[in-house]
Amino acid sequence: MFLLQGAQMLQMLENSLRKSLPTSLKVYGTVFHMNQGNPFKLKALVDKWPDFNTVVIRPQEQEMTDDLDHYTNTYHIYSKDLKNCEEFLGLPEVINWKQHLQIQSSQSSLNEVIQKLAAAKSFNVQQTENILYMTLETIKELAPSLLDEKNLSLTDGKPKAIDQEQFQLSSLEPSHAALVNQLWQFGGNERSQRFIERCIRNFPSVCLLGPEGTPIAWSLMDQTGEMRMAGTKLEYRAQGLVTYVIFSHSQVLTKLGFPSYSHVDKRNKIMQKMSHTLNHLRMPCSWNQWNCVPL
Repeated sequence: MFLLQGAQMLQMLENSLRKSLPTSLKVYGTVFHMNQGNPFKLKALVDKWPDFNTVVIRPQEQEMTDDLDHYTNTYHIYSKDLKNCEEFLGLPEVINWKQHLQIQSSQSSLNEVIQKLAAAKSFNVQQTENILYMTLETIKELAPSLLDEKNLSLTDGKPKAIDQEQFQLSSLEPSHAALVNQLWQFGGNERSQRFIERCIRNFPSVCLLGPEGTPIAWSLMDQTGEMRMAGTKLEYRAQGLVTYVIFSHSQVLTKLGFPSYSHVDKRNKIMQKMSHTLNHLRMPCSWNQWNCVPL
């Protein structure tokens, strides 16, 4: 195991992961933001350096004080060799197999490795696999070989205008975390609310304020650089407001030079259609999350 320390090593890792997009996307995005100040205090582990097979991004031990908090106890993984990956993830200094934890990756091929390890460690595993999208601007910048004209929308990729007298574009405040938490598919509890608040404090967010001056639609970013947790209050749905928010959020991230990507549930046809309208391109790989709970 090798701990990558210092700006030069992490920049080398980012450059290497960029060559493996889109399958390295979740890890690439995480390392990119580690190189932008590392607000979540993450560390990068590889099996060897510089010609690594497997890279794991995880929090530092002092951050993982709650054994039940899988939002914090999250590992982001990219591997070129599944056998090597299995050996590496089995090391106690790489993954703390005594805690509730979460693994994320753009590689569904890791499922067999994770299931096998979890069985050996007496863990129950629940995999979630969703559709992975990257914005057109990010593809042009990072992976132009992924462009395929036939997959692009015939529109200009812009949402319909909103009533600017009724709605005001703004950003979320930490006090809005409870509202976001209520509607987040993976949230709804005290630990997820703390995670959301941390994301709001550390990363750019966008929301629309309604007539009462409170958020009615929003989009956040997590520690991997992914646009996540987007939502609209029930009474304001079917007006294209979240489309406007997600477009605005991606524009903010592009201006900052951040890679911009997201995922959509396989069953959510409305959000899939919205992604296509905004010229977010579906990736050949998928978004994967494994929730691991000790038996």
